[in-house]
Order: sequence, then C-alpha cells, then structure tokens
Amino acid sequence: MELDELYTDLILEYSQSNTHRKPLIRPNYKMRGVNPSCGDNIELELNVENGMIKEVGLLGNGCAISQASAAMMAELIEGKTVEEAKQFAKTFIGMIQKTVTDEEALEVLEEARAFQNISNMPARVKCAVLSWHTLEEALEKEE
Repeated sequence: MELDELYTDLILEYSQSNTHRKPLIRPNYKMRGVNPSCGDNIELELNVENGMIKEVGLLGNGCAISQASAAMMAELIEGKTVEEAKQFAKTFIGMIQKTVTDEEALEVLEEARAFQNISNMPARVKCAVLSWHTLEEALEKEE
C-alpha cells in the first residue's frame, strides 16, 4: 500500500468517526466556524476545567477533509491543556502553510500529519484548517 493510499484511508476513517460528534452539556467554550467557499461548517464545544480540555464536542457538516481534520483535532486536544491545544493549532496551521516543516516539530500532530501535503490542493486548504482556526478563535475569545 502506498503512503498516499494510507493517508486517504486514514482521512476516510476519521471523516466517518462519531467519537466526538455530540453536543456537550454546558460547554464553557463554544465557537462556530464556516467555510463559505464550499459550505463546510463546524460547531466546536469544549468543557475546560482548570486549564485542561476535559471533553470535546463537534457538530456540523462538510466534506470528508473538513470532518476528518476536525475529528483528528478533537482526539488530539482532549485531555490536553489549553496551552497545548493552542500550540497544536499553531503547528497544524504552520504545517499547512509550510512555515513549520521540521519533522520533529510535526510529530506532536500524530495522525493529523496526514494533511501535510494538502497545500498541494489549494482548494482543500480551507477545509483542512477550518476546525483548527475555530479552535484558535474559541480559545482566544475566552481569554
């Protein structure tokens, strides 16, 4: 199996994941993100206690890339600190923009690295970064 096929399978698997696809009871962080160019939308909900992301809820719909990216992000940030989540978002967006290219720095993204070459498909970049920008906005808004 080629590496591209593996990444495609991984994206397809995550796009169908329901692990975090649920509304949260009394989230203390909530932000909506929309990609008007293709209709992707996400409602990100977070339960944060003492600076730790205890639970992530995702609602909305969109293409496989936006949904997979959101699911990978949710899996990555749940159980982490707000500061770690901010750094993950910065690293992911930097990876897409090709400003973060160091392989060691990218290792923290785990399976979200499957999107590393999405910048070769400019029309899909906004899909991949939608949830990450939404996360940044939610965490900035609540500071």
